[in-house]
Formats: sequence, C-alpha cells, structure tokens
Amino acid sequence: MGESLSELIRRIDELESQLAFQDELHENLNNIVARQDRELIDLKRQLALLSERIKEVGEGIPGLGPQDETPPHY
Repeated sequence: MGESLSELIRRIDELESQLAFQDELHENLNNIVARQDRELIDLKRQLALLSERIKEVGEGIPGLGPQDETPPHY
C-alpha cells in the first residue's frame, strides 16, 4: 500500500467532506421535489376547478353547449 498515515487521514477527510456535501445536496433535492409535488397537486386542483367553471359558463351561453353533441343534420 505504501501510503503514510497522514495521507490516509487526508483522503478520509476528503471523503467525509464529499459525503457531507452530497448529504446536503440530497436533502435540498428532496425538499425541491416535495415542494414541486405540492405545487403540482395544487395546479391540478386549480385546473379541475377552472375546467368545471368554464363548463358552467359555456352551458349558460346559447350555442356554446357541449361540443360532443351530434349536429342536428345527422
């Protein structure tokens, strides 16, 4: 092996430093993913509410009823 004790200690210190950095990065990424998940759930809820509201408004305007109805000439 041929490495001195001080060299091994330096390498271990470097590895511990890298591990601490990776742990912090991992925690930050977990927080970001959790926040984005909450935002996505909220956006889906808002989209459903807007879709329902558009449907309600469209039903109240003559000629803007459901688009999947068969035209009268069929």
